[in-house]
Amino acid sequence: MLSGKSFVLSLSLVWGAGVSARAADYPVQPVPFTAVKITGGLWLERQQTNRYVTLPFALKQCEESKRLDNFDLAAETMRRRAAGETNFQNTPPTIYPFDDTDPYKVIEGASFCLSLEKDPALAAKLDGYIARIAAAQEPDGYLYTFRTMHPDSPAHKWVGQERWVKDPELSHELYDLGHLYEAGTAHFLATGETNLLNVCLKSAELLERDFGDGARRITPGHQVVEMGLAKLYRVTGDRRWIDLAKFFLDVRGPGKSDYNQQHQRVMDQTEAVGHAVRANYMYSGMADVAALTGDTRYQEAINRIWDNVVSKKLHLTGGCGARAGGEAYGKNYELPSDCYNATCAAVAFLFWNHRMFLLSGEAKYMDAFERTLFNGFNSGVSLSGDRFFYPNPLEYDGSKKNNHGYAGRAPWFGCACCPPNVLRALASLGGYFYAVRDDRLFVNLYAQSEGDAVVGGKKVQLKQTTDYPWDGRVRIAVTPETKSDFTLCLRIPGWVRGQPVPSDLYVYDDPAPADWTVRVNGKKIKTTLVDGFLPITRQWKAGDKVELNLPMPVRRVKANPNIVALRGQVALERGPVVYCLEGCDTDAGVFDVVLPATASVKAKPRPKLLGGVTVLKVTGAQKLDAKGNFVPTSLTAIPYYAWNNRGNLPMTVWLARDTAQVTARREAEAARIAAEAAKKKTNRP
Repeated sequence: MLSGKSFVLSLSLVWGAGVSARAADYPVQPVPFTAVKITGGLWLERQQTNRYVTLPFALKQCEESKRLDNFDLAAETMRRRAAGETNFQNTPPTIYPFDDTDPYKVIEGASFCLSLEKDPALAAKLDGYIARIAAAQEPDGYLYTFRTMHPDSPAHKWVGQERWVKDPELSHELYDLGHLYEAGTAHFLATGETNLLNVCLKSAELLERDFGDGARRITPGHQVVEMGLAKLYRVTGDRRWIDLAKFFLDVRGPGKSDYNQQHQRVMDQTEAVGHAVRANYMYSGMADVAALTGDTRYQEAINRIWDNVVSKKLHLTGGCGARAGGEAYGKNYELPSDCYNATCAAVAFLFWNHRMFLLSGEAKYMDAFERTLFNGFNSGVSLSGDRFFYPNPLEYDGSKKNNHGYAGRAPWFGCACCPPNVLRALASLGGYFYAVRDDRLFVNLYAQSEGDAVVGGKKVQLKQTTDYPWDGRVRIAVTPETKSDFTLCLRIPGWVRGQPVPSDLYVYDDPAPADWTVRVNGKKIKTTLVDGFLPITRQWKAGDKVELNLPMPVRRVKANPNIVALRGQVALERGPVVYCLEGCDTDAGVFDVVLPATASVKAKPRPKLLGGVTVLKVTGAQKLDAKGNFVPTSLTAIPYYAWNNRGNLPMTVWLARDTAQVTARREAEAARIAAEAAKKKTNRP
């Protein structure tokens, strides 16, 4: 067995490298993000902003918010107590016991950046952070600054008098470790250094001693340790870590709160409930355990839960967790526009969908991934890279302080989980583009990029030329090192096939598939889709060219009639991008416009607007004027992800189909205001 003090490992023991010692693994293996380079377009712009603005901003925030001071104070407490000051302790300078995870996630994101581009100064800064973290680790491996710096009594009401005992509630001890383990494996794979990984392994050894015999059945209150342990298993091959991940899943439920998914055993659960970030992290951990242990019960459960989300609980933008109370999934079809949809829940949904694809090879999971990526996730960070959304509603009144006390995007949060989550997801985005299963090479995402895969033991380079998502034409140069027989599997997105999501939750007014085509060396390919992919089997040689044409008609979307909040309304999307109406693009309130079936909607490139986007120009719409009459008007819709980059303005994704909807909304709003006024009057002394 490997220990935290004697860790020697080659980089061959990583995901995708074919570790023969593992009895089970994902059937589909992702091409590592280090083998994919995004070279142009929207995602290159986002990655560059992420690297050169968001990363240094996040590093600075970790210092200025005193999150790193927590580690220094924990180390000082141990040092001074060891020197004889037996009553010495420090009071935490930050708010929450999970504040340790923000530096962990920033280190993870920074490590991904280092994997893509060498930066000695950044590497040295991370080493400095890691030294401070290591100094805060107790001799037996325990790492949780809120207890270590203030050991005589709990420094926060969420912290128990003894280790672990309050983790099922809110102490977040195991949650902190999950993000630590993810950071440690990312840093090791980026640099080859074991300084942070050794901290992780020393901690994991403690978990093994405290929980490995199964006698101490403590449930993680906020899931993610399962994913972290799975990553430790991947880089070490040490079976104890995946067994611990399975243990922390198996101790959940039954008969407890559904807020953190403890109401049933995980393999008995059938729908997404409770805190959406916790839920989606857990489902990702279940996928890891299913793949790495071969236990299909976990996969069967997350198949059921995923179907429930995509058919009853997913917003059009791919956002999850409609309720602000508890940041939670609501009931079936509870999908109001004034919703919560935490950015972290979108990040976790990306993780979960990718794992579902790796388990199955089915494109529907990457369809859901793409919807969230371009919309519900991409909205979480400003175009400038230094302002963030915690919630991502589908409508906004222009003034409400719904972003953890902010109106509009905020620079940071007291609970700052979302910004570093965006950082790490964007930095590793290339890892979701391609995958391999036996002699099949999957193309999951489209963007100007280059990637190198190994198929059947032979190297294959793919080079995409495209302006996706604004243009559906994709050119792929396929260059194997020698002539090779394999199958190139191109994902044909659901939106081009006339299906926005793989269920009846949302449908297009006109569901007819667009006339998409694929050509190889100029010759049109005719074949049958397999699980949403177009398989092209042939002997490939250098110089082969694939031309994929995905027409992007503007689509009108309607919601399932069971979604009461969206009845009589319509939304617009083009390709994978959902659109919204923002106050500065109309001379009427965004809630007072009508988009009738007779209105004309046309796409128009605007290269100088919002970093370069395609907008939708609407003619033949109607607006409610000052006299209470509906009159003709023109509208401009922008990509949803780009809203609130021009100030705090009203915004909506869903528009009324007829005047009755606008009138009904006006009357409901007037009634609400009157009721609030009456309540205030009644409550006066």
